[in-house]
Amino acid sequence: MTSFRAVRLAQRPTGLPSTDTWAIQAEELPTLSAGEFAVKIEYISLDPAMRGWLDDRPSYLPPVEIGAIMRAGSVGTVTDSLNPRFPVGAQVVGTFGATEIAISDGTGVNVISSDLAPLPTFLGALGMTGMTAYFGLFELGKPRAGDVVVVSAAAGAVGSIVGQIAKINGCTVIGIAGGKDKCDYVTDSLGFDYCIDYKEETGMRKQLAAALKAVGGKGVDVYFDNVGGEILNANLAFLSFGARVVICGAISQYNATEITPGPSNYMNLLVKRATMTGFLVFDYASQFSVAQRRMGTWIAQGKITAPETIVEGSIEDFPATLNRLFAGENLGKLVLRIS
Repeated sequence: MTSFRAVRLAQRPTGLPSTDTWAIQAEELPTLSAGEFAVKIEYISLDPAMRGWLDDRPSYLPPVEIGAIMRAGSVGTVTDSLNPRFPVGAQVVGTFGATEIAISDGTGVNVISSDLAPLPTFLGALGMTGMTAYFGLFELGKPRAGDVVVVSAAAGAVGSIVGQIAKINGCTVIGIAGGKDKCDYVTDSLGFDYCIDYKEETGMRKQLAAALKAVGGKGVDVYFDNVGGEILNANLAFLSFGARVVICGAISQYNATEITPGPSNYMNLLVKRATMTGFLVFDYASQFSVAQRRMGTWIAQGKITAPETIVEGSIEDFPATLNRLFAGENLGKLVLRIS
C-alpha cells in the first residue's frame, strides 16, 4: 500500500496554535472503493477561518474533530480512480484537507485546468477567496460609482480583491494594512487611492479622518471588515448616511483568550440609518460560475491582480505556514506548495 502524511488535530489550542496542536505522521492509503479516486495534493490553502474550525463551539461548520485531518481547500491531480467523472490525470479542487494524498467520492470537487490559470488561482481569485470578495462586496456592500469604500486587511487575500473590484466599479478605495511596504503595494500595485498603516502610533480614528480628507470623501459608504476590533469601531464612527458595513472576518480576534468587547460606536448605525451584515460565501454557491467568469475576464484584461504568497515546503510546514496569517506575513492569498 502507498503511504502518505497528513496533518491531524491532536488537541484544541488556546490562543495561537502551537506544535502541540498537531500530529503529523505516515499513514497507509486505504484501497479505493467504487466511485472513489485518489488525489496527489500540490497546493494547500491557508485561511484565517481555519482558526475558528479548531474550537469546539457552534459555528457555520462543525469543528474539526480531534484526530481528524485538518480541513483545508486544496488542488491536486488524480492519480488513481474508480470514478469516470474524475479520470487519472485530471486536475481538481476541493476541500481535501491538509494531506499529501486524499481519497474522495467527488462531493464538492470540481475539475479545473492549469491551461486556464495557475493552479493556486483556483484557491485564490477564482476560488473561495475571490468568491468571498465578489459576493460580499456586491451583495452586501452594494457599491455605487463615487462611493468611498474602506477595506481592512487590504493586502490580504480577500481585501486585495475587494478593493480592486470596487475600483472597477468606479469607487474611491481606502485600504488599511500593516506596514509601509504593504501600504505601498496596496496603492502602487493594486491601485487603491489611499492606504492607512494601522501600525503607526497615530490613532486609527485620526488616520481615517486624514484619509477621508485626502480622497475628498465625506464619510465611509462601504466598510468591508476583515479584522474586527478597534479598526471596525473607528470605521463605525465615520459612516455616511445609508452606509453598508460588511462583516467578512475578524482576524484580530481569532486567537484571543478573552472575550473581545463589542464596538462602542455601534449606535452610529442607527443615526446614519446604516446596516451591518455578516455573510458566508457558501450561501451564494449557486452563483459561483457567473462570478468566476466575470473574475476570470477581469484578470485576463489586467484589471485585477491576484497577489499570492506561495510557501515552498512539505506537509510538515503546514503549522508554521498557518501561523504566518496571524503574524501578517503574507501578501494576498497564502498557499503552501507541497514539493
